[in-house]
Amino acid sequence: MIPFIRHYLLAVQYFTRIPITGKLAQWVGYSPEALQSSAAHFPGIGLLIGSISGVILYGSLELLPPSPISPLIAAFLSTFTSILLTGAFHEDGLADTADGLGGSSDRTRSLEIMKDSRIGTYGALALILVIGTKVSLLALLLSLNPLLAFTTLLLGHLYSRWISLFVMKMLPPVIETIDSKSKPLVQGVRPYHLTIGTIWLLGTTIGVTLCISIHYWIVALLLAVLMGYFFTQNYYKRLGGYTGDCLGATQQLTELAFYIGTVFFIGK
Repeated sequence: MIPFIRHYLLAVQYFTRIPITGKLAQWVGYSPEALQSSAAHFPGIGLLIGSISGVILYGSLELLPPSPISPLIAAFLSTFTSILLTGAFHEDGLADTADGLGGSSDRTRSLEIMKDSRIGTYGALALILVIGTKVSLLALLLSLNPLLAFTTLLLGHLYSRWISLFVMKMLPPVIETIDSKSKPLVQGVRPYHLTIGTIWLLGTTIGVTLCISIHYWIVALLLAVLMGYFFTQNYYKRLGGYTGDCLGATQQLTELAFYIGTVFFIGK
């Protein structure tokens, strides 16, 4: 249990801006092996970010005055919270991946563009469209059923990071883009990592189904998995594997797909 907690807290250090400092950081420690094992907790990070953002989503709607635009404001505040918590880690990956894949059909040139810190047209458009659509869908869900919006947000963050584990399992890392700090993390996902990630997923899903029936999530999860598979194939075809930016893009796009699947299902 102690290694489990340490690896989870190391994942919190690496993937969020939530401070793990002082004696707690010393207790958590660091090693390349521990950083690699922290990948198993991607879904657990999603649960943490989704829970906090979901509280902001639901709480903002309760505190705001009754208005047709209150759900939209609450959705913006929630999204802003998730970006603050992660330091735009995944959004940056989305922008870089869009610039790289959109800017050139040549593999080497695409990787060069992705390493460029400047944002281009494709990256800017991807951020506007993906974040704007996510905010709009959350606002719609809030107007229909606040509890459903909360659980959809929570599971969207959780499932999207779970799917990212499978990208790491299915594809080789693009070695030339990996710096020494992050290299241990992307050297491979083992069955153990997938097992831990799936435990996070199943435990949370069971808890959520006590509030809202699971059938809402089947179509949404299927759409998110298909989205992840499509981009996994594209990464392999265009880049020969995945980069850290690809994982960020996968998280953002599969989270969006999960929201779309939920909205379309309840609209039937």
